[in-house]
Amino acid sequence: MARKLLYLVSEDWYFLSHRLPMARAARDAGYEVHVATRVVDGAERINAEGFHLHPIPWRRGSLDPFAFITTTRAVRALYRSIRPAIVHHVAFAPSVTGSVAALGLPMAKLNALAGLGFVFTSNSLKARLLRPVARAVLRFLLGRPRTMVLVQNPDDEAVVLQLGLSAGDIARIPGSGVDVDHLVPLPEPDGAFTVGFVGRLLYDKGVATLVEAHTLLQQRGHALRLLVAGTPDPSNPASIPQSVIDRWREDQTTTFAGHIGDIRTVWAQSHLAVLPSRREGLPKSLLEAAACGRAMVATDVPGCREIVRDGINGLLVPADDAPALADAIERLSRDAALRRQFADAARQIVCDEFSSARVGRDIVALYDRLQATDIAAQRTRAAAP
Repeated sequence: MARKLLYLVSEDWYFLSHRLPMARAARDAGYEVHVATRVVDGAERINAEGFHLHPIPWRRGSLDPFAFITTTRAVRALYRSIRPAIVHHVAFAPSVTGSVAALGLPMAKLNALAGLGFVFTSNSLKARLLRPVARAVLRFLLGRPRTMVLVQNPDDEAVVLQLGLSAGDIARIPGSGVDVDHLVPLPEPDGAFTVGFVGRLLYDKGVATLVEAHTLLQQRGHALRLLVAGTPDPSNPASIPQSVIDRWREDQTTTFAGHIGDIRTVWAQSHLAVLPSRREGLPKSLLEAAACGRAMVATDVPGCREIVRDGINGLLVPADDAPALADAIERLSRDAALRRQFADAARQIVCDEFSSARVGRDIVALYDRLQATDIAAQRTRAAAP
């Protein structure tokens, strides 16, 4: 009988963008893969992979308790119907919803915290008020029997340990894997020096800091182009209003390209990859930039510093520090040899540590371990007097 594995993800695009390599590895290892998510336009691609798609109602960013109850009931009914051996909850909100839905049901649970989300990264009043509640909820749900937590970097692992979980209940796998055969080194483009950014247009991603750094460089008389690929995320409280983006767009040296299907087109136009985020799990945009042979500048924060090694494949700067970011960009814009050195090192690091083949092997081994441990526990309970 096929081993059933179910991914619970808030959005179909996020599954396709951030978890597809893992799901493919599980499928190829003999797992029957199910995907429960809000479906917008990803159904055809998910079905084409041979996965079983289950649309569910989901309202990301909503604090409406009735919406939470509706979604949780739908997820619990799905769990009862499919009876998966393992449920893989992807990110913070699905980990909470899925763990509540799974209470009392016979399945192993893997809660993947891909970064710790708005509640833990933002300094807003709303986030600070919610943080103690979020910690208490996580402590209760993540510490339950037949449950493991998956993190992407040592800093997030330390946070989970502070919740009271044992080290044996935590696994660390860096990202979901990069297809290094598809994303190959690209030559630098001709024309004006171009800084590329890929990500959601959130204040927490440092977009405002990047725009400010770009302005500072212009004031210094340094001509460069800023290429921003991504869209706002209205369900995230840190999303940048469209009116602000429209104002930034008035600068003729800044291009807001929106969503880009083939990420290679961004890095083919860019000399440098930049991500001035406040916190990450493990930023896919930088992993892909590294695979394409791009030097990088990022903030010295959890997640970013896992892929950007200061002075080896890029430069690290403090978060929310536009002058320091401008200095790092200017330094690399004037030193093509250093960019080439960083680019070569970045490509080697992503091939050695973050390839989809390596991550696929690691996640399948974790699924196998979860299932074996769960089966052993069930046998022990059954044999008890």
